Order: sequence, then structure tokens, then C-alpha cells
Amino acid sequence: MFEYELQKIHTAELIRRAENQRLVREVREAGRESRRQARRAAKDAGEERDKRPGSRFVRAA
Repeated sequence: MFEYELQKIHTAELIRRAENQRLVREVREAGRESRRQARRAAKDAGEERDKRPGSRFVRAA
């Protein structure tokens, strides 16, 4: 009986971990999507990034 209870506790812990990992993945994907949308909006507004590789800044006027 004791081993059965330990197995139930272990199973519940694994389920909690999996749910936590799914939540983290969803948050990361939402962050990526919001950055993509911001880039698209900036591009549509006329702000273009410098074309040089590795440049992270908007081109100066």
C-alpha cells in the first residue's frame, strides 16, 4: 500500500512539472509573437532596421 501511495505522489509531481513546462513554453511563444508583431508594426510604420548583420538599432535619420 505504501508503494502505491508513493507512486501516486510521484505521478502527481510529474503532472505538475509537465503543466509548468507547458506554461513556460506558452509564455515564451507569446513573447516571441509579440516581438514579431512589434517588428511588423515598426516595418509598416517606416522604421527599418539597419541592413548590416548583427545590427539591433533603428537606422539614424
